[in-house]
Amino acid sequence: MPPRKRVYSGIQPTAVMTVGNYFGAVQNWVRLQDECDCVYCVVDLHALTAPYDAAELRRASREMFVSLLAAGIDPDRTTVYIQSTVPEQTELCWLLANLTSLGDLSRMTQFKEKSGLLGGGSGEDGAFIPAGLLFYPVLQAADILAYRADRVPVGQDQSQHLELSRRIARRFNSRFGYLFPEPETLHATVTKVLSPADPTRKMSKSLGPRHYIGLFEEEDSVRRKIRSAVTDSGVAPRTGDTGEGRASPGIENLLTLLAACGHADDARRMRDDYFAGTLRYVDLKGLTADALAVLTAAMRERRADILGREKDLDGRIMAMGEQARAMAGETLARAREKMGTFRPAT
Repeated sequence: MPPRKRVYSGIQPTAVMTVGNYFGAVQNWVRLQDECDCVYCVVDLHALTAPYDAAELRRASREMFVSLLAAGIDPDRTTVYIQSTVPEQTELCWLLANLTSLGDLSRMTQFKEKSGLLGGGSGEDGAFIPAGLLFYPVLQAADILAYRADRVPVGQDQSQHLELSRRIARRFNSRFGYLFPEPETLHATVTKVLSPADPTRKMSKSLGPRHYIGLFEEEDSVRRKIRSAVTDSGVAPRTGDTGEGRASPGIENLLTLLAACGHADDARRMRDDYFAGTLRYVDLKGLTADALAVLTAAMRERRADILGREKDLDGRIMAMGEQARAMAGETLARAREKMGTFRPAT
């Protein structure tokens, strides 16, 4: 049997995992455990590039770690850890920074967009733009290359960063000898879930509570948000590029949620009813709320079970960090040797 491909991915530390996070990424991560050697990370160091509260960051990182386990990431067959517990990645970041040009970083679209949101400028004349925001893609490359990952599941907004990781790996291998595989994009069909309050926008906690549904949210709250979800927005039904009918954004979002919860047949039937002019929106909202209530109830039960068994959560987090350190440490030692730096005494 050929060795299994190694997959690496990370998620921002937020205290609430939404159904958008789950259907858009984490559900696919769970599936990949069956066929790949997976490494998943809560990227708390990346979160330092935006304004934050220290205590809240630590709490949110713990919460996301538990949420990943509850969502189905199995620590017995997958390496799952919090980024700051693996200092080898930050040292590798410095080594790789010297194989990354300033031009590479200044061309990153996300840097331009995020620095623009902070106001552009620095010091007394404008908003503070941390250098870490510019350096973010190098740390991301170190995350991936520390584990010599073969595949990275990324969205369109991260494809430029992954290409930079490939270029850095290529430069290292050309100059110092082969060490890093050039990570490839792992294409997967994922579900894009939008805000129930504004289905023209991505489901996001930053927009406020009405705009997201938590994966572990209480049933009453889930049902309330679905009852008040936007349906028609004055947009007439139209036919998409594939010739398949497309409903208004609000209806499409509810049909997407219903299908993602395992009710694809019901979603298809209700889509047909919509175009036939016989769909009762109260029925669509009722089925979608029922499906989400079942999903979130199961997730809350799994999360409570994990917290009930984990008497020392921080101990578990550090133990998983040590597992990741062993993997990243081997790569770092080889990178140090190839680049001519000393290995610290143990």
